[in-house]
Order: sequence, then structure tokens, then C-alpha cells
Amino acid sequence: MIGSFMDKDRDMKVGFIGLGNMGSAMARNLIKAGHDLTVYNRTRSRAEPFASLGARIAETPSEAAGDAEVLITMLADDAAVEGVIFAPGDAIQALPPGAVHISMSTISVGLSRRLAEAHRERKQHYVAATVFGRPDVAAAGKLWIVAGGPSEQIVRCQPLFDAIGQKTFMAGEEAHAANAIKLAGNFVITTVIESLAEAFAFGRKSGVHPHTFLDILTNSLFPGPVYQTYGNMIASEQFEPPGFKLPLGLKDNRLLLAAAEEVAAPMPMASLVHDRFVAALARGLGESDWAAIARISYQDAGLR
Repeated sequence: MIGSFMDKDRDMKVGFIGLGNMGSAMARNLIKAGHDLTVYNRTRSRAEPFASLGARIAETPSEAAGDAEVLITMLADDAAVEGVIFAPGDAIQALPPGAVHISMSTISVGLSRRLAEAHRERKQHYVAATVFGRPDVAAAGKLWIVAGGPSEQIVRCQPLFDAIGQKTFMAGEEAHAANAIKLAGNFVITTVIESLAEAFAFGRKSGVHPHTFLDILTNSLFPGPVYQTYGNMIASEQFEPPGFKLPLGLKDNRLLLAAAEEVAAPMPMASLVHDRFVAALARGLGESDWAAIARISYQDAGLR
């Protein structure tokens, strides 16, 4: 049915939309792996450096999708994805039948379902392939990829995933499962940030240096990269420049709470984290990393 697309060693024609910090790193790794890229970004200056790397620069989303075997979107939110996929004359209308759209953005479960149905109606394919990892991990090609959708399409796209990630996890035949996993995973990260912030605040008030506490935690009970990365940021109070801006964290929290309400799954910790995000924004931390919600715990404890 998909013929030569199943040749896993073959370079692929890829349209790539969204060249922010994460998308730019991913697109570079795809080019480095030998894939043929056409790139589009709403702010053209973000796309121009890719011409020297051998990519073509599209003037519109539809141009990026027009002759693609695979269209990748890596955008900030639901509105941005809808704007390039569903706007009149844009990508879904230009993407050839049989081509696959890989949405790598953190979007709502509801939009992911809508994308799957819309592509099905146009005889296109849809895979949600959400990623875990910050921009430095993306630059190193070491993202963790969670792919949901028809298994044959995930296999078809595996050469692309191999170029940008260290491992691909299969989320199931329904694409939106990957989005639910991504939102739940980001929620767990925020609870780690909140718990570290509260623990460090308690430790500081008790005369324990946060780096001493962090060294013990990460070399005993919690050796994982999330504790190491965010623990260092919180212990050092270094939240700029951001790897993932705080308003994007709030966006993901809202998407999680909406999806949880839809399936009647109470998430009281997510509601607490939501209030932390809002408090951080109220204190002018909108340009900081999402780990800056830790400052609220410090301030609540009377620590600067």
C-alpha cells in the first residue's frame, strides 16, 4: 500500500513547519541525516539559515507540504497548528494523498483526534509523535519520542525518528494516546519542580545548602535527568535563559486539566501547579523557564 516508503534506509522528502528552539535543532539533525527538507516558519528569519544547509525555504505552509512524503509540525500550541493545517489553502489541502503528517507539538488530545479524522478524510495519514527533552537534548539528537497512530506509518517514519531521537516508544494505534502521555509526562515534571522547590526551601530554612541536598538526592534516591537538570536550576536559581518558557508550561497544564475533566480524572496536584504558574506570571516571570515556579515556594518561605 505504501510501497517504497517502507524502505527504511531511504532518504525522505520532508516538509518541516516550526523552527523555534526545538524545531530548529530537529530540522538540522534531519538534514544532517541526509533527508531532503523544505522548511517553513512564520518568522522567515528563523528559516533563512537553513538554506545554507541545503534546505529549501517555503513561503507558505502549503508550499512546505506540497510535495512532501512526510510533513512535520513542531509548533507552540493548538492555535498555531490549526493555523498552518486548517486555514484556507494551507497544508492539509496541499499534502498529497498517502503522505503522513507527524505532529510533534504538545497539543490537546481533542485537536489530535480532529487531525486524525481530517487526514483520514483526505486519504492522508496522521501520527502524533510527541517528544521529551529540552533544546540541548534536541540538538544532540537524543530526544525521547512517543509515537501514536497506525503502526505501519510509525515504521515508515522511523528513519526520521532515528535522526532526532535516542528511542521511540509506541503509544498505540490511536494517535491521541501520544498526546495524553506527553501531557501526563509534563505534569510529572512540574510536580518534580514543585517538590524540589518546597524541599529546598525547607532545607534552606533548616540550614541545609540546596546543592548539598541535591547532591545527596541525585546520587541516591533520584538519579534521573529530570532531578539533575531541574534540581540544578532550582538550587542555583538560574531560570534564564529559558529552555521552555513558563507560559508554555501553563498552556500544557491547562491542556492536561481539560483532558482530565473530559475523562473525569481528578488531578488535585495539577490544580496546585496551575496556581503556581499563575502566581509566577503575576510576579513577572513570563520570560523565565517554567522551573521558575520554584521561586514561589522560596518567596512563600520568606526567602528573597
